[in-house]
Amino acid sequence: MVNVLRSRAVVVILVLCVILAWLVLDNIGVSNPIRDAFSRVLSPVQFAMHRAVSPLSRAASTVRHLRDLRAQNEVLGKENAELRRQIVLLQEAKIENETLRRQLNFKSAVPSYHLLSAEVIGHDPSDLLQYLLIDRGATDDIRPGMPVLTAGGLVGRVSEVSAHSSHVMLITNPSSSVSALVQRSRATGVVEGYPGHELLMRYIPQGDTVVPGDMVLTSGLGGNFPKRLVIGQVSSVEQKDVEMFQEARLIPAVNLHDLETVMVVLSFAPA
Repeated sequence: MVNVLRSRAVVVILVLCVILAWLVLDNIGVSNPIRDAFSRVLSPVQFAMHRAVSPLSRAASTVRHLRDLRAQNEVLGKENAELRRQIVLLQEAKIENETLRRQLNFKSAVPSYHLLSAEVIGHDPSDLLQYLLIDRGATDDIRPGMPVLTAGGLVGRVSEVSAHSSHVMLITNPSSSVSALVQRSRATGVVEGYPGHELLMRYIPQGDTVVPGDMVLTSGLGGNFPKRLVIGQVSSVEQKDVEMFQEARLIPAVNLHDLETVMVVLSFAPA
């Protein structure tokens, strides 16, 4: 144990002596040749160490770079998601504003109508009964029989009312019937729901002219619907010489399956 301690002390003393000698020689300018000698001896060692350490350094730099790229990608991904969300919101706002604009223009064009806007909150899941569910009910003064429309034309009429919602029977429902007239020829008839989401205009006098492309409007007869609401367009006409009346198939003016908002006619002045 004593020998070990003595050896360590000798090493420490030698190191201190070398350091002191180096400092003294450096102060008097003699250390440069010695430094050069050491450099020539150590250069191969330094080069070997550099070659050994350099790949590790590059690997560490690559790892740091990949980590930075991953962090940047996460930030960019979040920014892209936020931009997409904002674009969707802007598009929805644009569509909503366009719908409101059409409704306001329609209300301005028919000041005799007392209209109430409603949101469509449900459809007939079976697609057989042909009705909509809206978010307006008895608390909003909705009553059965009230016409329902959009700026594009007639949708149907209220069939059932609860406190805060109502069922709307579509004009394509087989139980629906609307007094109508052909805009061009003024031929009259009754438009009923027809299978296949179409309409059938019946009881058109044989002497009246009806051709494909004619627009059909509400006639106002009976007082159930306002006059001159667009119902649909004639797609085909069926005439039989032995019959008193002719019939016409219509395509509804309103796409009844994509409705989001409608207007309920609370009251109207007969035209």
